[in-house]
Amino acid sequence: MRARLSKVIAARLVVSSLLLGAAIAIELARPDSFPVNPFVFLIGLTYALSVVYLATLRWAEKTPAIADVHFALDAALVSAFIHVTGGITSHFSSLYVLPIIAASTVRSKHGAMQVAWLSATLYTGLVFAQYLDVGVVPSGWWLPVSAALPTPGFAQYTVAINLAGMFAVALLSGSLAERLRSARAGLEDASDEMADLRAFNDHLIDSLISGLVTTDARGRIVTFNRAATRLTGLSVDDVRGRDVHDIMQLPPDAATSSDLKGRRIEIPFRTAGGQSIEIGLTISSLQFPEGTTGHLVTFQDITDLKRFERETRMQQRLVAVGEMAAGIAHEVRNPLAAMSGSLELLRRELPLSNDQAELMDIALRESERLNERIRLFLAYARPQPLMIARLDARRVVQDAAQLLRNSVDARSDHEIAVDVPAEPVWIDGDETEIRQILWSLGTNGLRAMVGGGQLRLSARLDPADADAALVLVVQDRGCGIPAAELDDVFQPFKGSFTRGAGLGLAIVHRIVTDHGGHVQVSSTVGAGTTVTVRLPASRAAGVDTQEPAPESRVPESRLPTPKSRAARSA
Repeated sequence: MRARLSKVIAARLVVSSLLLGAAIAIELARPDSFPVNPFVFLIGLTYALSVVYLATLRWAEKTPAIADVHFALDAALVSAFIHVTGGITSHFSSLYVLPIIAASTVRSKHGAMQVAWLSATLYTGLVFAQYLDVGVVPSGWWLPVSAALPTPGFAQYTVAINLAGMFAVALLSGSLAERLRSARAGLEDASDEMADLRAFNDHLIDSLISGLVTTDARGRIVTFNRAATRLTGLSVDDVRGRDVHDIMQLPPDAATSSDLKGRRIEIPFRTAGGQSIEIGLTISSLQFPEGTTGHLVTFQDITDLKRFERETRMQQRLVAVGEMAAGIAHEVRNPLAAMSGSLELLRRELPLSNDQAELMDIALRESERLNERIRLFLAYARPQPLMIARLDARRVVQDAAQLLRNSVDARSDHEIAVDVPAEPVWIDGDETEIRQILWSLGTNGLRAMVGGGQLRLSARLDPADADAALVLVVQDRGCGIPAAELDDVFQPFKGSFTRGAGLGLAIVHRIVTDHGGHVQVSSTVGAGTTVTVRLPASRAAGVDTQEPAPESRVPESRLPTPKSRAARSA
């Protein structure tokens, strides 16, 4: 209401100014031919009323009748203009349509009809007063009534034409105003629906867990949803308008090759933070309404999935190794024991020369070495049930460090350091198996440090973990592992040292998995390797947190002692 009335006031001032200019021009061209004084007075009155109208706008929303007063005063002013310019002979009778049209824009058809009735009444009364020679204003403020007034019949015809025009304009402008208002309301509703639909689409796209990128026909990015921002580390402002090949690190022909469209590809990706991940990506065509064709790219982070697939393949290999180990134990171990026993008996009972005795010793050592390989196969493929007990992880680490210091792989240029907290680190686990983890990882670390160095063993509880996981770290300063080989370090028979069967890390992986934990390897060639093992600190609710009695400790029969290993290697 206030906006529409403001426009009407502005239009009123423009029309009044034009009328004032016309009156001055007429007076200058033909002096005393036009009633300038009353005309200027009415124009000034219009300006004054416009100021009053502006002051009342603040109440227009709550009191719509204010608009009716405005248009009623406009009709009265137009009547005054017509009166001072000749009445029935005035050329300004068409000014009545202005307040009628203004009323239709503000008060619709009903307001236009009200102003039309008021204008018709005022105009008819004005003509009657003129023919009856009734003066309603001081003499000299209007053109004098002359004897040349139109005949009453012509006057009636003129009045009828003007009144018909007023009501016709009221009906037409009112109908047009209502249609315009209805169209405007429909347009606003449609705009609101479109805005809601766009907001819903934006919310839907941003709610996708997969990254979604759309491009124009030239491959320039148009849309980049929230998941894409999270996966890539790039904001929408960083990528909008840029080439999709650069942002998604695609092959040069990925978005143009018909072979790739609609087919899923897997590519490496480096995020804005420098993290290397693997993404699964699909490219398809996107048809725009104007007929051009862009591209739609959807992608997901499949790093964990690929790691799970690798672990699954490794588990499948482990099953095959278990079956093979069972066959070896059945087919080889018993004959090997008979052969070894027979050789021992022959060595004691037969007179042998020095060369023969040496050959016999070699055969016995190789038999024992082969028996040790079979034992490792069985330890890996047929693990014994876990013997879970409450234990202090600090003591297990310290015992493993002492075993490593006395192992055949430890040299004088090796240093074995232990980093454990001062307070006990209580966990539920199999002590022998956990010591086996530290022994296997520590042995590999010593063998990797061919030029000497420090091997560090540490144990702590992770306070950030909801289960207060035990974190075991074995770190060496050895030759390191190439990045291409990190995925295969836990696979059996992948050992890179001359001694060993390549089952140590595979056994570590099996033990960690049995305990419900996971192991992670990070390495730099020439700088060393760090192996981090995370094990749950508690296996079941309600476990006593007190240190177990000495007799409840798990026997160490499954872990060979340094002395027996040294004897076999001698």
